[in-house]
Amino acid sequence: MKIFKIIYYIVVAFIGLIAVLLVVSVFPITGNFKVMIVQSGSMQPEIKMGSIVAVKPADDYKIGEVITFQVARNKEPITHRIYDIKVVGGEPRYITKGDANNAPDQREISQREIIGKVLFDIPYLGYVVDFAQKPIGFSLIIIIPGAVIIFDEARKIYGEVKKRKAKKAE
Repeated sequence: MKIFKIIYYIVVAFIGLIAVLLVVSVFPITGNFKVMIVQSGSMQPEIKMGSIVAVKPADDYKIGEVITFQVARNKEPITHRIYDIKVVGGEPRYITKGDANNAPDQREISQREIIGKVLFDIPYLGYVVDFAQKPIGFSLIIIIPGAVIIFDEARKIYGEVKKRKAKKAE
């Protein structure tokens, strides 16, 4: 039964981590870090497709830093490296490039389009968070822990009933 408890705590911890990442990715805290899922392979091998990235806004961005930006509200955010910086009318314009891409992006990025600087990434965990955002995945996040807790409690009740029957038989 010790192995069951170890597996139980690992499953609960993993589901707890996914739940926290799900909440943080859906409801980001304004002005603080955000968790986002990398949807393409343009930053491979540095950041793999399906990774999650933690992004935090900064006051200053430098060449070589990896940033996440969004060019339009209805478009997915993009995570690329700053390739060059131009100053146009006193405002910096960032030229970005995916590490796996042959050429820099054609569109220059303004400061207001930048969501933030990538602090770290966790490979492949984005697939799990993305699955958890879908109805079936969200249901499993509720059903699996519930089933494990019910099974554990039923096992304890069965053990107690068995002990009491044994005491009465004596």
